[in-house]
Amino acid sequence: MNVRFWGVRGSIPTPLTSEQVRRKIAAVVQRIEKKDVESEESRERFLARLPEYLFGTVGGNTTSLEVRLADDTMILFDAGSGIRELGTQLKKRRGVKREYHLFFTHFHWDHLQGLPFFAPCFDPDVIINFYSEDEHLEEYLRGQMSFPYFPVALDVMAAKLNFHVLKENGSCTVANSVVTWRRVKHPGVCRSYAVSEEGKKLIFSTDTELSEADFKRTPANARFYKDANAIIMDSQYTLCEAIEKYDWGHSSYSLAVDFASEWNIRVLVLFHHEPLYDDQKMHNILKSASWYSDHLEQKELQIYLAREGLEIEL
Repeated sequence: MNVRFWGVRGSIPTPLTSEQVRRKIAAVVQRIEKKDVESEESRERFLARLPEYLFGTVGGNTTSLEVRLADDTMILFDAGSGIRELGTQLKKRRGVKREYHLFFTHFHWDHLQGLPFFAPCFDPDVIINFYSEDEHLEEYLRGQMSFPYFPVALDVMAAKLNFHVLKENGSCTVANSVVTWRRVKHPGVCRSYAVSEEGKKLIFSTDTELSEADFKRTPANARFYKDANAIIMDSQYTLCEAIEKYDWGHSSYSLAVDFASEWNIRVLVLFHHEPLYDDQKMHNILKSASWYSDHLEQKELQIYLAREGLEIEL
């Protein structure tokens, strides 16, 4: 199972500003010494030593996740602005005709605003299966592309579109995988998904406000969370912010670490990043989460910062 991130921000797309780019360049220039530019090799070493927040970016697109199964079946979660980037890459692979399985966690704008720009939707040789526990699935997708919100309607899409309404807290099979889901705390209801294939299990839990009930060792919690190989978890806030913004529907990075530790999950990916945070702030949060994990003596827990282009193999 291969996981790739196409959009990792929460709430609203957050592209780099010109001022942020200038600050990155200025910070790099200040680090340059004469020995760093003497040869091509020295320049490469210099670039390799730069902090990741200077040499790259977390990205500004909203939620879009790609999961490739062992037989290359593609499962997608949410259609934030990042799904446009995925569609652009797929379009370059000429001659490839695919079937897509797109699961929605919920229908806030930042999780569906990229759908009208997903190139495969306009390919008549493509089949796209939409899934949600919400019985209004088709109505919501059509609604966001209706006048006056969008210039063309959903019917313009040439792909074959199938709408699947899921049973509450149920499961379904996609190729050789089993997908399960459950509701999590978020305004207007949100679903967390788990994908299991060949003994590997991935949990995608964006827009989740963790509560005491999620940590309780109930049979339902244990079935869904215990011993998963990896969890992609909403960690939009610091703990102080999470307390201040109680009931806003998001969690802190420290609670995400606590949660992964509680359920013996070995890989934690911090996700749904605060749109006000720049790259340096995000990498500082990663360092803090790693320090906190070490403080809890969770030496086996691997923590990653979700960023556009990140791939994880399970």
